[in-house]
Amino acid sequence: MTDWITAPGLTDYQKAVAFMEARAAAIAAGEANELIWLVEHPPLYTAGTSAQAADLLRPRFPVHESGRGGQYTYHGPGQRVVYVMLDLNRRGRDIRAFVKSLENWVIDALAEFNVTGQIRDGRVGVWVQRPDKAALPDGSMREDKIAAIGVKLRRWVSFHGISVNVEPDLGHYDGIVPCGIAEHGVTSLVDLGHPVELADLDVALMRAFARNFPPLPG
Repeated sequence: MTDWITAPGLTDYQKAVAFMEARAAAIAAGEANELIWLVEHPPLYTAGTSAQAADLLRPRFPVHESGRGGQYTYHGPGQRVVYVMLDLNRRGRDIRAFVKSLENWVIDALAEFNVTGQIRDGRVGVWVQRPDKAALPDGSMREDKIAAIGVKLRRWVSFHGISVNVEPDLGHYDGIVPCGIAEHGVTSLVDLGHPVELADLDVALMRAFARNFPPLPG
């Protein structure tokens, strides 16, 4: 069984990490169900294990070393952070397939709002093509990231997870090079013209979850 919890208000980042670590340990020990935890954070930056110091441009908000995979990203109000505590001992010990399932889960949820999310080799996360923006110097279409993914495993139980931009202040990303990629930007559902709220995305995520993460037997 996979539990779902939606945290009210803004969740302190360090308290969130402590909660995830405890829950992941309990899942690994067979003492707790898997958990999808939906939160919203105050403005902050997190640094993944591949973060480069040069990508921290103007740290306007607190910076937290996260221990997850990936580089720098932003969390803040209007962004749904989805902390994913799943037992890969029972779902298959394949990290690459797990990340692909996370990406496909987000893509399925975005499709409910007529947004076409895509994945790109070498760029983890979910991207949206932007024909309304000037092309890159090589003539290729610009793409904006709408969802970031960064996970950590301990005893083959995942934690950290996904962030999906619903209506954050996109100007807050200017303190970093998001995920180390300067040639593309970031977007949100509202920025793309969809009047979506966090609760709307939560419903879409719940509907799309089972299509990408089948229930565990027993």
